[in-house]
Amino acid sequence: MTKLRFKAVALASERKPVEVKKPTSKTSEYYGEKVFNRKAMSKYLSKETFKALNNAIEKGQSVNRNLAEHVAAGMRMWALENGVTHYTHWFHPLTDGTAEKHDAFVEHDGQGGLIEEFEGKLLAQQEPDASSFPSGGLRNTFEARGYSAWDPSSPAFIVGDTLCIPTIFISYTGEALDYKTPLLKALAAVDKAATDVVHYFNKDVKKIIANLGWEQEYFLVDEDLFMARPDLALTGRTLMSHESAKNQQLEDHYFGAIPERVQKFMEELEYEAYALGIPVKTRHNEVAPNQFELAPIYEECNLAVDHNLLVMSVMDKVARKHSFRILFHEKPFKGINGSGKHNNWSLCTDTGINLLSPGKDKVENLRFITFVVNILAAVHKNNGLLKASISSATNAHRLGANEAPPAIISVFLGTQVSDILDKFEKSSVKDAIVVDSKKQISLGVGQIPEILLDNTDRNRTSPFAFTGNRFEFRAVGSSANCASAMTALNASVAEQLRLFKEEVDGLIKKGKSKEEALYEVLKKYIKESRAIRFNGNGYSDEWKAEAKKRKLDCETSVPVIYDSYTSKQSIKTFSGILSEIELHARNEVKWETYTKKIQIESRVLGDLALNHIIPVAISYQSILLTNVSKLKDVTDNYKVLGAEQLRLIEKVSTHVNAINAKVHEMIDARKAANNIESEREKAVAYHDKVAPYLDEIRYHVDKLELIVDNEMWPLAKYRELLFIR
Repeated sequence: MTKLRFKAVALASERKPVEVKKPTSKTSEYYGEKVFNRKAMSKYLSKETFKALNNAIEKGQSVNRNLAEHVAAGMRMWALENGVTHYTHWFHPLTDGTAEKHDAFVEHDGQGGLIEEFEGKLLAQQEPDASSFPSGGLRNTFEARGYSAWDPSSPAFIVGDTLCIPTIFISYTGEALDYKTPLLKALAAVDKAATDVVHYFNKDVKKIIANLGWEQEYFLVDEDLFMARPDLALTGRTLMSHESAKNQQLEDHYFGAIPERVQKFMEELEYEAYALGIPVKTRHNEVAPNQFELAPIYEECNLAVDHNLLVMSVMDKVARKHSFRILFHEKPFKGINGSGKHNNWSLCTDTGINLLSPGKDKVENLRFITFVVNILAAVHKNNGLLKASISSATNAHRLGANEAPPAIISVFLGTQVSDILDKFEKSSVKDAIVVDSKKQISLGVGQIPEILLDNTDRNRTSPFAFTGNRFEFRAVGSSANCASAMTALNASVAEQLRLFKEEVDGLIKKGKSKEEALYEVLKKYIKESRAIRFNGNGYSDEWKAEAKKRKLDCETSVPVIYDSYTSKQSIKTFSGILSEIELHARNEVKWETYTKKIQIESRVLGDLALNHIIPVAISYQSILLTNVSKLKDVTDNYKVLGAEQLRLIEKVSTHVNAINAKVHEMIDARKAANNIESEREKAVAYHDKVAPYLDEIRYHVDKLELIVDNEMWPLAKYRELLFIR
């Protein structure tokens, strides 16, 4: 391992940037060339088919088999002209990744040969084996049948020689086995509920679109250094290693000049993304060394989720071409920032209005307040569920550390919006509603233009922050499928808006004017949801104590946090989206996944500690012992002359003994946990009894790293891993 480490360091230091063949045309000219988008549809489909498919997409109607046949014929022609030989139904199983099974475009021609064929039934539906995907008990292992069904609202695309068709994935008995099915239902629910509410202000609105803009943070590590770290290769994070003397404390990496090797990676990534119709816009260095960010233009939520999963796959592929390995783990390196995937979410009408933007008159501002207050109420009622939607074994390492938001859901509104709601709570129907336009700051320097201030600042410690015309769900982890958080959020808001309309309509039936009813219910919600509003420092101990007083969910054990999915409130929130049976099943999957991830980490750490670290430490100790022995042979003053060696010998023994003892205690704890039948109780045991050993063992290993001769240490150190040359 030691030789591998130094060879990897040498190779990484000599690595040259990979030259990228840049496209000769403008981005706008090749954007979406690998996508069966509206441009391709208009060329390969008849006018009648194109119109019918567009209507189905825009109105959320199902596609009949006759229409599917016509679409499949056009899609096949387009795919074959682009060199495609295979097709696959591309779906999101409960693994946080994607799945695909490739079939060739071939059928018997009846004369001993083959023809290229792709029928509508193959486009609309397939039957991938469901036995080995997580189901949480919905399916027995020997019951393999599951169905994937085409999602026309997310266009098909080409990867390599394969046509990828976005689909949902359900069991033989109809339960969702994926993330897309409940997301589509939640989006339909928020569309219906928000449209009903917005009709209080504008009857012309026919549809509400939930938009999502994700910010994908990630780390890049040279592939040779990556392979010199078995823990990185097997778990996605470093289970041991002392902090580098220099990491992010000078804040010189953030928004700094992008390293040339990384720049070339980003150029090729952007080309691939644009060809796949993914509207990436922003790239930059993040706070930690080797950490970067990619962000797109906002899109409709379902499409944005598909694009995020697709771009993560493309990033991994392109990174390998540039001799990098990409890390999506939320906390791959201790002591520096972890990676999130901030989900910027908003609601917009089909008439082009952002419902989270203040307006120009009283009606528009009342509409703005209506939606902000209902979102507050939804987050307040479902703060435990929203936390569960972003919780995982990996994200638990990030939350509450190095600028990541804490594991307590609260909402940051900023001073101006908070003041507006406070004034509204005390106002009457006759009072004006004033939302100040952007203020200007003049710096008094002639050549510098005046700066326009947004109506809210940013709070980096807030997990759910209002940022001007959207809410930023900052607690989502970098490796997660956005659909988990977006399903919970949209379902929560949909349920809240439905209840709001019921209350307002009830008051109107009792004789109150529409405006009086709106004011009365909104003022009640402002008061009831005040506990969720917090504009201060989410890291402070005072806030943790205050959050408990406010009865917010302060649970920190990930397996226990998942209980929120099956609370009475959550079952009500998910009505029509996920059944109680499906919610329980998903928790079974989450508990099992949590257990397996901690189990893998503990096995990897135990192996590295016993078979790599301890032998090296003992070898170094033997060198020290030899030195002291030789001193003893030549002088009676060896205890004085060899005082430092004797001190190090004792330290090495202390840490080696502690590591050995704790690894075996961890193994015993793991064995005891494995005997527990209940997936929940097993996950709790892994959290309470096994996971603590990971930090305890790491402490002693990291101390040894500071003692053992650098030439002998087997694993690449942070100073070698974290600075791309």
